[in-house]
Amino acid sequence: MSVPGLSDTAPSPLDGCLVVDLSSGIAGAYCTRLPADGGAAVVKVEPPGGDALRCWTASGAPLGDGRDAPLFSYLAGGKQSVIFGPDGERAAADLDELLDRAHAVVWSPGPAARVAGDRTPASLLSAHPHLAVAAITPFGLNGPWRDRPATEFTLQAWSGGIVGLGRGAPDRAPVHVGGQVGEWLSGAYAAVGIQAAWARARQTGTGQLIDLSMLEAQILGLTYYPVTYYEMLGRPWRDARRLTVPGIARAKDGLIDIGCGTAQQWFDLCAMTGHQDWIDEESPLSITEQANEKSDELYAWVESQTVDEIRDLATAFRIPNAPVANGANVESLDHFQARGSFITNPRDGFSQPGPPYRMQPARLRAPQPAPCLGEHTAQYRQRDRRKREVPPSMPSFEGLRVLDMTTFWAGPSCTHMLAMLGAEVIHVESTRRPDGTRLVAGIPITEDQWWEKSPIFSGLNTNKKGLTLDLQSAAGRELLMRLIATCDVVVENFTPRVLDQIGLDFAAVQEVRPDAIMLRMPGFGLDGPWRDNPAFAYVIEAASGISWLTGYPDRNPYEPYSVGDPNAGVHALNALLLALEHRRRTGQGVHIEAAMVDAALNVAAEQVIEYTAYGALVQRDGNRGPAAAPQNLYRTNEIDEFGRSDCWVAVAVATDEQWVELCNALDRPEWATDPALATADGRRQHHDLIDVHLNAWCAERTGDEIVGALWGCGVPAAKVMQPHRQSELAQLAARGFFEVLDHPVNATTKHSTLPFTSSRGPDRIHVQPAPLLGQHNHEVLSELGLSDKDIDELESQGVIGTAPAMHGTTVG
Repeated sequence: MSVPGLSDTAPSPLDGCLVVDLSSGIAGAYCTRLPADGGAAVVKVEPPGGDALRCWTASGAPLGDGRDAPLFSYLAGGKQSVIFGPDGERAAADLDELLDRAHAVVWSPGPAARVAGDRTPASLLSAHPHLAVAAITPFGLNGPWRDRPATEFTLQAWSGGIVGLGRGAPDRAPVHVGGQVGEWLSGAYAAVGIQAAWARARQTGTGQLIDLSMLEAQILGLTYYPVTYYEMLGRPWRDARRLTVPGIARAKDGLIDIGCGTAQQWFDLCAMTGHQDWIDEESPLSITEQANEKSDELYAWVESQTVDEIRDLATAFRIPNAPVANGANVESLDHFQARGSFITNPRDGFSQPGPPYRMQPARLRAPQPAPCLGEHTAQYRQRDRRKREVPPSMPSFEGLRVLDMTTFWAGPSCTHMLAMLGAEVIHVESTRRPDGTRLVAGIPITEDQWWEKSPIFSGLNTNKKGLTLDLQSAAGRELLMRLIATCDVVVENFTPRVLDQIGLDFAAVQEVRPDAIMLRMPGFGLDGPWRDNPAFAYVIEAASGISWLTGYPDRNPYEPYSVGDPNAGVHALNALLLALEHRRRTGQGVHIEAAMVDAALNVAAEQVIEYTAYGALVQRDGNRGPAAAPQNLYRTNEIDEFGRSDCWVAVAVATDEQWVELCNALDRPEWATDPALATADGRRQHHDLIDVHLNAWCAERTGDEIVGALWGCGVPAAKVMQPHRQSELAQLAARGFFEVLDHPVNATTKHSTLPFTSSRGPDRIHVQPAPLLGQHNHEVLSELGLSDKDIDELESQGVIGTAPAMHGTTVG
């Protein structure tokens, strides 16, 4: 089955745009893959030996002679390849001529960037002031850590993402999220940055430098507003590692993920497993504590059933659930087959995910083959080629009105970025069903205005306006349609049946606003057998394969519990920006389906790609990984703030040169001079031995001492941060990643911003706090022509309001 919304012939939103790729690694490759899907021409500048991704396999499987690695073939699909060199002077001239024609350039440190000589991203912009220049670096281009060594793994440690949500069990070291997810997230955020720069260029006629920090991208993608949470409530989100129960458990015939995140889900789980006697609505224990108390019985019940039997029951009870996918089985899952979620690579024949979003009538470009090395060099060395066409004119965010009907994390994270970039975002809730993040702080309902004290809601909704509407009432629905008529964009992330019940679909939106863009963000999509299943981050991660790579090989995988939501949000925003450009060019409204699971399948693409290319099943391996050897966590000699011997450092040796420097930092002990350890393959074979010695060395030192010694030698290292301590990092302070924000109910608190800065500002991201419930009812409804009397009557009828019309206790 083909994926809808792809075309070989119809114009795509970014037709006519030219992007130059001077990056190395997954982040830059994925950043440029997204505009290529949108129709942009992408020219990849490669060193004479080719991009390193041409030889990269996560599984270590050997490549045939002259064959490109399948991941490269996937990421470079539809791009063009040029080699400028080895003559440095001519290479620089060729590059300058290419940049004169281009609209954007993506830069990261590495061999491709060396074609530009010693020019920095800032000097590239200075020489070509029309360009949107996106720089992707570990820590950003400025700040005290800008030149420090880092890898995906050590950045996860600095971000707090390794321990952020209490992932794993306390009897072992904490564990990172597998699959290099930080690289993929950084690429997706950088793609947003490029389109944001194009939006500003339309107003000013000049380009700008987008400075993306991969550390900051990981903070947004792997942690859950921990600094805001800690400062508002005086306690961390999690203070210990504990397994989620049932979480990922072994059934008769495979692994299944069963969620239990709310009190109702716990009660339903008790009923589903035949233990109604466990239900105690007055229990002083949290849901997590109650589930852990009954874990043996729950695991035994799961093990007595098949995956399909459990899934049928859980779906009937509306308990979040999903099979645990990997490269070998993900294609066979019925939902993905029904939706045509995988397509065939046009050059090499393996399976790859379809695009992370679908849209109509705008068309994404159908998959194209990856280029051979240097295939287009001659084309781009012609001195008489056309000059640069009119620069892209993406719509500005200022003046863009967005109706935000989202809740929890995925949807609000998308609209929050819009609000931080200058759009007017009106966040709609109801007093009967406020945004779910208002309820996850564990604030007793006996506290005054308890619903205004959620750090998560605060972190996700600054710069937005707040409106309440009861959409179960005729009056609420009528007002909603009147409001839609004034909005450019409508965003929602309910399960499809919710909007079905109130009759709000794209056709209904177009009746009142023909050029409106409707962005729908269902968990599993608008069709297929799982369409109405509740979707939380953990089941999305399980169903896509992200969970499979997280944890230890001798245990069930761990739920990352974080990536699924913000990853969906940033991909949905990329789709929306394409739709806005389509509307600018054609005047047409656009319907977007940005399913959470489709975005997750794309960042987990390497697994299905490698399995279908040559039968290699990529496996989880604790804190080890394919990009570095040794790579692991090592305990220091410190006691953490909770009184435990649980402080760790991350070390990752990515090159043979770094291994030499690590040995020097250790004063070249005899064991480290073994010639068998001089190569990456040798170090992988002897990883256990290396770990024994590094564990002993680190156990005598503090984290600061270890990082100082290794950073001084150019070896990637990091302290495993408690996430609520992120704001103590000097690098983040120097870049102004956190901004202090006042609030009418809560104390002044730090809030994270965007993972990139712009050379054209603004100087401040957060301009107003998250709205109080219904704070802007009067303002918004008055604009629709309602009188004060009308508004008072709506409030007396319960159609609008400023306090929850609900009973019971909060969850958390």
